[in-house]
Formats: sequence, C-alpha cells, structure tokens
Amino acid sequence: MLRYLPFLLIIALTIYAFIDCLNTPEEEVKHLPKVVWVLIILLFSIVGPVVWLFAGKKRTAGVGGIGGGRARRTQWVAPDDNPEFLKSLRDEQDGKDAGKDTGKDKD
Repeated sequence: MLRYLPFLLIIALTIYAFIDCLNTPEEEVKHLPKVVWVLIILLFSIVGPVVWLFAGKKRTAGVGGIGGGRARRTQWVAPDDNPEFLKSLRDEQDGKDAGKDTGKDKD
C-alpha cells in the first residue's frame, strides 16, 4: 500500500492545482494566460502543479499579514449578534402580536 502513496500524492496535487487554476479569476493569474497554465499543470504532472502553486497565482497575505489584496469579505455573524436578524424577529413577533390582538377583539 505504501508504494502507491507517491502516485496518489502526485494525482492529488495535480487535481488540486487544476481545480485551483480553473477557479482563479483571470486577473489574478500571473505570467501566462490561464489556458497555458491549465496545459502546463496537466502535461507536466509533478513540475506543473508545483510551479502553479508557487508562481502562477497572486497570493494574498493571511489575516493579520502585511500587504494588500482583495477587499475583505464581511464575516459571518451569529444570529443572536446580528442586528438585522434580531430586527426581523421583532417585526415578525410584532406581526403575530397584532394578529392575536385583532383576533381577540372579534370575540
């Protein structure tokens, strides 16, 4: 089983680099057109994916890193901390309370 590990790693690396290249927007691809990168990744099974990962894509610094990059996406907020969600709950509850009040007046 261990003798298959290098082949599996090469296949996994190639698949990862291929999918990463396809999902990368054209403006973030460096040095060569995206189609050429795809061909390099597929034709040169070990070197192609490694070169793509190190030189083919503009990499941005992680959180707290130095350097620019994409505009930061809004982070997920838990529902109990999200003011918009809490407002929608209040509005929904007010609507139910108004419905109950009108129902009681009819009796």
